[in-house]
Amino acid sequence: MSGTQPHRGSGGRPPGKHSIRGSVSLPEAELMWRFSRSSGPGGQHVNTSDSQVELRFDLAKTEALPPVWKERALERLAGRLVGGVISVRASEHRSQWRNRETAAVRLASLLAEATAPPPRPRRATRIPRGINERRLREKKARAETKRGRTGRDW
Repeated sequence: MSGTQPHRGSGGRPPGKHSIRGSVSLPEAELMWRFSRSSGPGGQHVNTSDSQVELRFDLAKTEALPPVWKERALERLAGRLVGGVISVRASEHRSQWRNRETAAVRLASLLAEATAPPPRPRRATRIPRGINERRLREKKARAETKRGRTGRDW
């Protein structure tokens, strides 16, 4: 890597774009970031840096998601929402930048899962008669084997 380009750990993703699925992504303008000190060990550096990240996204007011996705997400994430806002925290890394990336990825994957279409209903199928008969035959044979173990004929 040359000395003129800053390193952005974004994996080729343009800054400010957090893709959910397909061409739908979270706009940076709608993301609310809050930083605080992480708990746990960290040495001398720990009391001077706000490395814990809380990322908040107003799901109820956003226009970035298609209406169908938004409805689905509001319904599925109802238990996690506070006033229509979803929040995600990250404090695993000592670097605020890495925690920001982690929180953004976590939020995007949470929304991707919540907006996914419901699975297709299962089509009921019949068990073939031969398989059912074989199962019942094996059950009878097993019962006969166990019946032969009783201690009546001692």
